[in-house]
Amino acid sequence: MKRPAKSGSDQQSLGTLLKRAEQAMLKSKTAALKPVGLTLAQYVAMKELDRTQNITAATLARTCFVSPQAMMILLKTMEQQGLIARQPHPRHANVLEIKVTEVGREAFHAGRAQIDPVENRVFAEFSRKELELFGTFLSRFVSAINTG
Repeated sequence: MKRPAKSGSDQQSLGTLLKRAEQAMLKSKTAALKPVGLTLAQYVAMKELDRTQNITAATLARTCFVSPQAMMILLKTMEQQGLIARQPHPRHANVLEIKVTEVGREAFHAGRAQIDPVENRVFAEFSRKELELFGTFLSRFVSAINTG
């Protein structure tokens, strides 16, 4: 369904609101994780590792929306902190699988306990229907940007 183009100021306002929302979320989550000793990037990676065990750095980078180089730096730090362990893939000697250690699992669960209230505050502001619509609108927004 095509609508008339919005003026530049309307489009800028929407972009500004999206950026402000993103920055507020990042700031809140970063602050919530600080007492646990995790960065937001580490938490996001560990959340994906908790969901999908024994994945490679390349796959993790794609799912976390970062470059493979950035992921390698992050993983090196996480390994030094004892949060993860990397070991050779059973069938592919040049591929390393990533596993969350017990220390990492404890840190992730402590982080989740800090992050959940932040997310719940946001979700409490919207009905289920509004959240579904919001997700639909954001998906359409991303599609429109990516097809342009």
